[in-house]
Amino acid sequence: MENKLFVHNTLSRKKEEFKPVKPPYVGMYVCGPTVYGDAHLGHARPAVAFDLIYRYLMHLGYKVRYVRNITDVGHLEDDADEGEDKIAKKARIEKLEPMEVVQHYTNRYHQNMDALNVLRPSIEPHASGHIIEQIELVKKIRDKGMAYETNGSLYFDIEKYNQDHRYGILSGRKLEDLMSETRSLEGQDEKKSSFDFAIWKKAQPEHIMRWPSPWSDGFPGWHAECSAMGIKYLGEEFDIHGGGMDLLFPHHEAEIAQSTVAYGKSPVKYWLHNNMVTLEGKKMGKSLGNAIPLYEVFSGEHKLMEKAYSPMTIRFFILMAHYRSTLDFSNEALQAAEKGLKRLMQAMQTLEDLKAGEKSDFNIQELEKNCYEAMNDDFNSPVVISQLFEGVKIINSVHDKKASLTEEDLDLLQKVMRTFTFDILGLQEESKGGQDELIDYLMQTLLDIRQNARKNKDFATSDKIRDELARLNIVIKDSKEGSSWEFGG
Repeated sequence: MENKLFVHNTLSRKKEEFKPVKPPYVGMYVCGPTVYGDAHLGHARPAVAFDLIYRYLMHLGYKVRYVRNITDVGHLEDDADEGEDKIAKKARIEKLEPMEVVQHYTNRYHQNMDALNVLRPSIEPHASGHIIEQIELVKKIRDKGMAYETNGSLYFDIEKYNQDHRYGILSGRKLEDLMSETRSLEGQDEKKSSFDFAIWKKAQPEHIMRWPSPWSDGFPGWHAECSAMGIKYLGEEFDIHGGGMDLLFPHHEAEIAQSTVAYGKSPVKYWLHNNMVTLEGKKMGKSLGNAIPLYEVFSGEHKLMEKAYSPMTIRFFILMAHYRSTLDFSNEALQAAEKGLKRLMQAMQTLEDLKAGEKSDFNIQELEKNCYEAMNDDFNSPVVISQLFEGVKIINSVHDKKASLTEEDLDLLQKVMRTFTFDILGLQEESKGGQDELIDYLMQTLLDIRQNARKNKDFATSDKIRDELARLNIVIKDSKEGSSWEFGG
């Protein structure tokens, strides 16, 4: 089957056929978290979205070097060039060393990502471990005349850059508009213009995290890290740079400007951006105070949670929306995801016990084709999921003896369902415990009693068990192989 993958490139604003710079290798850089607090639902969205992309590229046979950074220095309050470093602020409040904060929340981030079955990246560089590379980047920009120094800090001169290049090429913003929006702020800080951005900041006496440089003891600007580390690990031109849409401007716009000056070209061929998780229509994030930590989603402890939801339910919830569309949080949406995931996983268990027949009543090749076409259309996971539920219908029909599949088609169905459910979507069976195990035990006991009643022709008892369970929205399915149960629709 020929697979032509098309991705929506933020830079060109259209879908383009994916053609790696150096096939069969793919370089992919994704902006990771700033580790000053617990990962929340907003962090889960890019992690799962780019894990899907990572998995599919590897499935297609590409050798992927996936770099996802950890921001642990230079990211100031409100994403600005003034104020306190987010990690330093947390360290001051908690009376910890900044790297204690970094290590603690990096460990917790990994725990949450592991729970979501997000694969670890090939390389996970820390910004604080690449100060030398960032200083070299700043030197190149300064030597090209695109930076100016003020009181030991260096700023990127956007107005000068815009004389030969276009600042705003990624976001579509125009410098004239930025100038009119920010003119009233000029003269209030040490920058020529308030839309210029810091590439090196002189540390104030109270600033904890600082390094020596040719200009001052200080720290790199937030935007410098991704340019420096992306070039270091993926080369001067690589395939994919990803992150949330909230990073499109100014972070990724600044990256393009920096690299264009330092290396004579923009390094990224395809810019991919996931959309936001929203709560009542507003972006979910720490800075807005509406973020729901993942551990409170998994435990159900948060005030907005009606119950606990498993990591796989959250992963399925995220995959039910296309990565470029908004994803609005609600308990109703999570409960729908939970119900859909359970139905899919029950079908996957049923699939293992299906027996082949002499003829096929379904076109499994068409199902496989539809799944690949969906993934090749900019990683369209919701359409893949809809196709998998077509597979669920086939599984249940064959199981209920209403249809049949030849051995060849049954093997293909098993391959398609396993490949797309587990390998590409990254879903997995979750271990049960506590109440779930008790429910399974009690249900199996009831099914055994009912089976014995049917065997002894005690249909009154058999029907009473079935009817009482139906009142609890539990459906009993009888077949020659025995009885099974599931929650009703």
